[in-house]
Amino acid sequence: MSMKEKLASIRTRHEELSSLMAAGNLGGDQFKKLAIEYAELTPVVEALDEYDKAVREKDDLQALLDDPEMRDMAQEDYKRLQARIPELEKQIRLALIPKDEADSKNAILEIRAGTGGDEAALFAADLFAMYKGYASYQGWKLDILEASPSDLGGYKEIICQVTGQNVFSYLKYESGTHRVQRVPKTEASGRIHTSAATVAVLPEAEDVDIQIEAKDLRIDTYRSQGAGGQHVNTTDSAVRIVHLPTGLMVEMQEERSQHKNRDKAMKLLKTRLYDFERSRLAQERAADRKAQVGSGDRSERIRTYNFPQGRVTDHRINLTLYQLDEVLKGAALGELIEALRADDHAAALATLEN
Repeated sequence: MSMKEKLASIRTRHEELSSLMAAGNLGGDQFKKLAIEYAELTPVVEALDEYDKAVREKDDLQALLDDPEMRDMAQEDYKRLQARIPELEKQIRLALIPKDEADSKNAILEIRAGTGGDEAALFAADLFAMYKGYASYQGWKLDILEASPSDLGGYKEIICQVTGQNVFSYLKYESGTHRVQRVPKTEASGRIHTSAATVAVLPEAEDVDIQIEAKDLRIDTYRSQGAGGQHVNTTDSAVRIVHLPTGLMVEMQEERSQHKNRDKAMKLLKTRLYDFERSRLAQERAADRKAQVGSGDRSERIRTYNFPQGRVTDHRINLTLYQLDEVLKGAALGELIEALRADDHAAALATLEN
């Protein structure tokens, strides 16, 4: 299919979606699904409309340039449109970049201490504070679903729900292994240690995305346990859910209510199943997953936070910022993420044009 034919089919689909939504006979979930597709196509159609208008105006001005009396007046507008049309062509190409269907979703953020013992757990807490600050700057809401604190005030693991506009489209670039180089608080000799924590960002599944049969679940309840294994509740409020077909398991004991823990556990299970299915489809589509941004390869080191030098280096795009404190506050994290998004878009454009 040529570019012209592709653009024509997009315009036709956009008009079809508009008619379907205006008919008023769609269910809530179906209407939402079509509205998302319509919103994704709208920037392409708007850019195409503006491009067509500019080309028509340029053709009209071309005729005026042959008229001695109108030439001077038309020449300035003609030059302006000559410069404008390539920009509009670029906008169309950008709008044509395939959208990840999960980009508009909320996200589940999972941070786990890696190599480095207590220092890794403290670094996991630093990462949590960074994302909490970034969420605040973005106007998002961050809620803790489950946390496993360490003895020194860090986190062995912390799982959060982040809600807001297009959350996953930004946070998905954070998945991977984050490395820290600094002198730990527990280090008496002042030696620099290297520790790590892993970050997993999953698009939050909605009921329309994942349907789970009751027969496929095993649900157990037990008493919540704190650090050291002691019971922190006298009732069986903690919940463990196992999805039998895949073996995926989630546990939740953050709330004192079994009902609330069950709801949170189901939300987390649906999200992990949705990510499981997305990963399976991605593996089928691409033989080399390393070429995919946000492929979910948690073992790859993506970023280093070097305290002695006050720098943060993202190894995927070889970008270094000497703003460590601002990045860890969340204020400058956006600069890294925007650079990653720009690199992703550039790569997608190159693929589109080849």
